Amino acid sequence: MATLEYRLDEPDRDHPVLFTYEEIDEEEISTRFVCDYFVTEDRVYEQTATAFGDKGPIIFVRQADDEQVWDAEGIPHPMWKGIRLEIRRFSEEAQFYPVIEIIQCRTQAELRLYLQGEILYRGGRQWRKTSAEVDENRKVYVLYVQSVE
Repeated sequence: MATLEYRLDEPDRDHPVLFTYEEIDEEEISTRFVCDYFVTEDRVYEQTATAFGDKGPIIFVRQADDEQVWDAEGIPHPMWKGIRLEIRRFSEEAQFYPVIEIIQCRTQAELRLYLQGEILYRGGRQWRKTSAEVDENRKVYVLYVQSVE
């Protein structure tokens, strides 16, 4: 087990700590390292860098002002049970990204394979990854894709 810090990418303020996760599994840290976005509470953060410091792994983030947290009232808040991955269709002009598929992964390593791949084949179609996120509010990882046509 390790300790993970999320730090604000503000060098002028000595990168203040936003969140600390004690006793977090190194496999989960590795998965979080490959996520472009981090959703928690009422904020969306964009990852700017990853590092390994004196105290352990660090993920540097900045607030993603162009992104919004989904309405908490309409979203179920399950417990972290297993490893869920939503594959969602991304579109620049969309307000909502429809679910293509929900996958229950057996391991963090299996999940990382989905998140690290550039192309995904599902339902006889080819999809290109646009980004990946960990959404702590909804207890799910999300892979955003666009159809390759």
